[in-house]
Amino acid sequence: MRGNVDKGAWSRKLPETQVLEMGGISIYVLHDLAQLDLKPKAAGFAVVVSGHSHVPKQETRDGVLYVNSGSAGPRRFKLPVSLGRLIVQHGKAHAELINLPVPE
Repeated sequence: MRGNVDKGAWSRKLPETQVLEMGGISIYVLHDLAQLDLKPKAAGFAVVVSGHSHVPKQETRDGVLYVNSGSAGPRRFKLPVSLGRLIVQHGKAHAELINLPVPE
């Protein structure tokens, strides 16, 4: 996925959004949730994955799971260094957010 700081000719090859099908569910992936230009439930998506804010978060709204895994790179803005795991089983999805240890 292309992020807001991905610049240059190489980045034009990266999609701004991606649709994935996994275990019987549809997943919509984009960088910045504020750029979401569809209604996920109406479009048939069970999960929306984004990441722009670097804030690890998951919530369910209108039956759709929204996941931001945070950032596994260098610590930014005093936020935790984290990653997310999306688990799809029996046509249902849930996420695990994992904080990674950071040397002080």
